[in-house]
Amino acid sequence: MSIKINNLSYIYSPNTPFQKKAVDNVSLEINNGEFLGIIGHTGSGKSTLIQHFNGLLSPTAGNILVNNIDIHKKQKPLKEIRQKVGLVFQYPEHQLFEMTVYKDVAFGPTNIGLSQDEIDLRVKEALNIVGLSEDIYEKSPFELSGGQKRRVAIAGVLAMKPEVLILDEPTAGLDPKGRDEILDEISKLHKELAITVILVSHSMEDVGKYVERIIVMDKGQIKYDDEPKKVFYHIKELESMGLGVPQVTYLMNELNKRGFNISRQVTTIDEAYNEIMNFLSKDVRL
Repeated sequence: MSIKINNLSYIYSPNTPFQKKAVDNVSLEINNGEFLGIIGHTGSGKSTLIQHFNGLLSPTAGNILVNNIDIHKKQKPLKEIRQKVGLVFQYPEHQLFEMTVYKDVAFGPTNIGLSQDEIDLRVKEALNIVGLSEDIYEKSPFELSGGQKRRVAIAGVLAMKPEVLILDEPTAGLDPKGRDEILDEISKLHKELAITVILVSHSMEDVGKYVERIIVMDKGQIKYDDEPKKVFYHIKELESMGLGVPQVTYLMNELNKRGFNISRQVTTIDEAYNEIMNFLSKDVRL
């Protein structure tokens, strides 16, 4: 499922003293099956932008096309769009409300009138995808760990069988182990289900490791749109926006400055290891 944004602008509190343009004339196309990262400093417009992708916000100007259909045309009900374009908010566990894990994940499928057999199948599939076993189905979601709550919330969106999954800071507040587990599961479902995944994150390490393409937002506009290696090449420009690059990228840049003939376009530890080992093997041969 593709998403195309044409000249999108959004203004909060228009015609008041509190007026603020959060998104400023943005055009963007997201292709079917992509794993896209969106980064930007607080207030850059990234969260406002993604809330347009399934019609939670209506644009002040411009339009949004999902599979070439304008989602704000009257003949296209937003309910159908929101089933196809699932959005997981930051701290999604705050949205949990049912008495059991099973009921919480089943809420969406139940609400659209599916049969009990289909609901049961979707709940089990969704919880299995996020790595949660049947022994927690009847537990209260509020008894679970932070990482497990996050998985239940994501499963609730997956149970709707979206073709696009948008995650707004899905690892916020988690410890490193919980963060890696969540992102590994998201990467796995992207590969297995071939759905489009849009990851909004403050973590340069996360987007550098997992995504295929990065959008950099600043002051409501897109400043960069490219593969991670090329985006993270612009260290000074990103720092001027209040951002940075993965720590391993800083390391490789420093080694390069000190005379080591190694690539600066490295975003993961595995890439850095391979690059350094290749350099050392060449040095030994010389």
